[in-house]
Amino acid sequence: MEKGTVKKIAFFLNKTLQVRKIRDASVNGLQVQSRKTGPITTVGFAVDACIQTFEKAKERNVDLLVVHHGILWKPRKDRDLENKRIVSLKKSNMALYAAHLPLDLHEEFGNNAQLARLLGVQQLRKFGRYHGIKIGYAGAFRAATSMRSVSSRLSDILKADCCQYQFGKKRIRSIGIVSGGGGSMLVDAVQEGLDCFLVGEIDLGVYNAAKEHRINLIVGGHYATETVGVKSLMPLLKKTFDVSTVFISDPKKL
Repeated sequence: MEKGTVKKIAFFLNKTLQVRKIRDASVNGLQVQSRKTGPITTVGFAVDACIQTFEKAKERNVDLLVVHHGILWKPRKDRDLENKRIVSLKKSNMALYAAHLPLDLHEEFGNNAQLARLLGVQQLRKFGRYHGIKIGYAGAFRAATSMRSVSSRLSDILKADCCQYQFGKKRIRSIGIVSGGGGSMLVDAVQEGLDCFLVGEIDLGVYNAAKEHRINLIVGGHYATETVGVKSLMPLLKKTFDVSTVFISDPKKL
């Protein structure tokens, strides 16, 4: 079994998630290197690269933290906060790896494919165009089901409260899924004639549009809907590199 150094794990994730082939505002890949050059013991997984997460990861003796939302973006967002976060990581001798869009759209480990499978959605196809790339998935349930049933199952899966807005059919069969802040892709769901659109978060404009288009809407939370992608990578790295893995929970009601 290959020894799990930071560089080897980062190279493996780059190849698995095809991060170099996907255009993104996030600087995907190894964002912060640590001083540790030999094999690492523990890989942490989290949604957000923020100081609260770093502190929790340090308590769990994490050597490498794999996140969905990293700290390096193009264009740079907040240089002071970026530097503060880098200093925090350096003090803990913790490396940071980020995968944003590559972990949304991946057909096996991505947030959207994971959500679809966990909900039992079948006949999956790519859905939801974002900057020229389809990052979500659409499909159908085996049989028509109620909004309450789908929302309740999603809440159980994510361990979070989900909001449902029944603006359309009482029973749904087809659904489009885009995790996180994918509200702008409501229009794709409308154009494809789907019964329901599942998304992480919305703004008032998306709410009004869904109501006027008479399409059902399930809002699972930006944070909650993007926990499933990083979690899906845990057994993969554990098996490939014989490292301990831990999910660093830092939930938000967003």
